Amino acid sequence: MGNLSGKVALVTGSSRGIGRGIAERLAGDGALVAVHYGRNEAAAAETAAAIAEAGGRAFVVGAELGVPGDVDTLVAGLETGLRAHGEAALDILVHNAGINIMGRPIEVLTPEEFDRMVAVNVKAPFFLTQRLLPRLRDGGRIVNISSVSTRIASAHGIGYPLTKGALEVFSQTLAKHLGPRGITVNAVSVGFTHTDMTAEVLADPTNQERNINLTALGRIGRVQDIADAVAFLASDDARWVTGTKLDVTGGVNL
Repeated sequence: MGNLSGKVALVTGSSRGIGRGIAERLAGDGALVAVHYGRNEAAAAETAAAIAEAGGRAFVVGAELGVPGDVDTLVAGLETGLRAHGEAALDILVHNAGINIMGRPIEVLTPEEFDRMVAVNVKAPFFLTQRLLPRLRDGGRIVNISSVSTRIASAHGIGYPLTKGALEVFSQTLAKHLGPRGITVNAVSVGFTHTDMTAEVLADPTNQERNINLTALGRIGRVQDIADAVAFLASDDARWVTGTKLDVTGGVNL
């Protein structure tokens, strides 16, 4: 604990689920965390309040991603929050926000659905990173949340894995580009994980058993499993790790 003291982090999509777990873990390690939300301000405020109650520091930033002006809105809110806390720069950028329109094989996926996933999962991280690079301190960290669906064929549709595959290529290429500044860039591959968004699917005993049977470690992932991995990549312990994808799936489909 405390190994991120003095650091500043932005975690997109951190009002709930995996993003919230990441925000809480980074704050627990000492970072000032910008808790980003797209639409649910109350959930983001709840996350920030939980961080404060645990002795950490956080502020809320609102901006719906995948719409015109999304990066402008997010950066403006981030700058306001940083000034309020006497900060001007960023050390850790976690691209967690994403959208998965499931059950849409290639025969039925519409251009509008495809564009929406690309806008949120690829375009927003790309251009948000572009805007924040001048504010990201040398020696900083960028972590992109990806999916096991880039390693195994998805049963839920083709569009989401395509976008996450693009994010992984982005990670590797950006790692090479930012290496001279000592900034590491890595992706975290997430598998079957208990969150509010997966609760309905995993409530089906058949689905849960099938997913457990596909996982080498024999259980469904927990939010803390992902948050701990991100905290490692954000820490100085991972200073020599860049351009890689960390598989945090418990061994799905080995």
